[in-house]
Amino acid sequence: MRKRLSLSALLGAAVLAVSTVASTGAAAAAPEEAAAPSNHGGTQLTDVLPAPVEVKPDERSRFWLTPLSRIRTQPGSKEAKQVGDYLAGLLRPATGYPLKVSSAPSWAPGISLLLGGADPRIGDQGYQLDSNLAGVTIRANSAAGLFNGAQSLRQLFGTKIEADTPQRTAWSVPGGRIVDYPRFGYRGAFLDLARHFHTPDEIRAYIDHVAQYKINYLHLHLTDDQGWRIQIDSWPKLTTVGGGPGTGVDGVGAGYLTKADYAALNKYAAERQITIVPEIDMPGHTNAAQSTYAELNCDGIAPPPRTDIEVGYSSLCIDSELTYKFVEDVIREVAAMTPGPYIHIGGDEAHATTDEDFKKFMERVIPMAAKYGKKPFGWHEIAKANSPATTTPQYWWSTPDGDAAVAEAVKRGSKVLVSPANKAYLDMKYDENTKLGLKWAGYIEAKTAYDWDPGTFVPGVPESSVLGVEAPLWSETLRNINDIEFMAFPRLTAIAELGWSPRAKHNWENYRDRVAKQGPRWTLQGIDFYRSPQIEWK
Repeated sequence: MRKRLSLSALLGAAVLAVSTVASTGAAAAAPEEAAAPSNHGGTQLTDVLPAPVEVKPDERSRFWLTPLSRIRTQPGSKEAKQVGDYLAGLLRPATGYPLKVSSAPSWAPGISLLLGGADPRIGDQGYQLDSNLAGVTIRANSAAGLFNGAQSLRQLFGTKIEADTPQRTAWSVPGGRIVDYPRFGYRGAFLDLARHFHTPDEIRAYIDHVAQYKINYLHLHLTDDQGWRIQIDSWPKLTTVGGGPGTGVDGVGAGYLTKADYAALNKYAAERQITIVPEIDMPGHTNAAQSTYAELNCDGIAPPPRTDIEVGYSSLCIDSELTYKFVEDVIREVAAMTPGPYIHIGGDEAHATTDEDFKKFMERVIPMAAKYGKKPFGWHEIAKANSPATTTPQYWWSTPDGDAAVAEAVKRGSKVLVSPANKAYLDMKYDENTKLGLKWAGYIEAKTAYDWDPGTFVPGVPESSVLGVEAPLWSETLRNINDIEFMAFPRLTAIAELGWSPRAKHNWENYRDRVAKQGPRWTLQGIDFYRSPQIEWK
């Protein structure tokens, strides 16, 4: 006796038959055989990572993508069309479907990306996703919200959607509604180009990886003792010498970004709703510049280049007017080529600079950011300089006792970016057997990266004063994109969830189950991730 199939199953069988004929011309499988092996493999609305604010499944309904489906975007919106083109580019390889992107309505069930009309709670980065037999509709108030909704939809199509060749399967999405928006407006990833230069292609790959999990800022550490990695026309030897052969830890990792490279990276990131934050570290961490230009040293003598990983020994000459000409030239040029609102001016581990000189330096340099249209970021030591409310200290210490200067900055109105080294530094080893990374802040396994609260971590900094959270990845031991991926995943997803999902949704057991399902997805994407023993990988 033939078993009865639900409407969704029958539709799924029909979709698979149409798909097979359309893409291969071969005969389709029998309906009962075709209805069961779908791509979703049990995917549920609650599987999304980071965890959404509100999920209301509808088990009676499911959306089925067909070769006739289109992606409809908000009429008259170039930004929505851009998100639609991006989504189509993600879905076409595995489905083999044309997925035309248009603002015109379509009779066939498809995907709609629309502006307005969503739950009023979603704000400027959130979205509302509705899935049923008639189609999937994502509503948002901005392109960023549509993009975030598209990333959730990508996950809901199941693992095989990441394949780069057509898959013989029925493509579906669970029915129901998601209402989702971020806990913090800033959710950052960080990549160190100074200790080892990572190529534009590697940076683009990392942008694509982190965009999946609603990361919206990429902080690039462009200068340090071991190398200078951004072109500055007014001081041309910074890159040809300071970023040239022999630079980098152990003398490995030479290279730099030209202005054209940097412009292309900003454009690529913006298309994925990510803003680049450039960092020029000072007054310490400056040996690459000082060994290149002798006049930046108080004694006029250039120190030798450094390829070790020691910190705290370098300092610009605080009482020299040439120092401030140099700094202003750099800030002016970096600001001019940076579309985003921020510039990071470092300030950490300036042990060779007295507190008095540090304050003197920062009191002159911080206003330069505003002069050239940018808001200043700095490592949290910058708060010692009585920084204005427009300055954002980035808290990186592991200690739970906080910093009095940061608490005072909050009283003046500053927001704080939270990046504790013992929780969020992705370059720390997972355990004693990890070949890459350092361990000065301790081992950081998957649970350690997840099991903390950015809203309460820094004493004197209430959640209302937390701008967001960022996951730094320093490059002392990293050499290529595989190294980057191995140290970032799965921990980057933990930081992403802490930054996006409401505190009430933070649950290690639930997160562990959801991140386990990302493993096969990363394998298809070619991401070299760490198989943490704390997670039962699927």
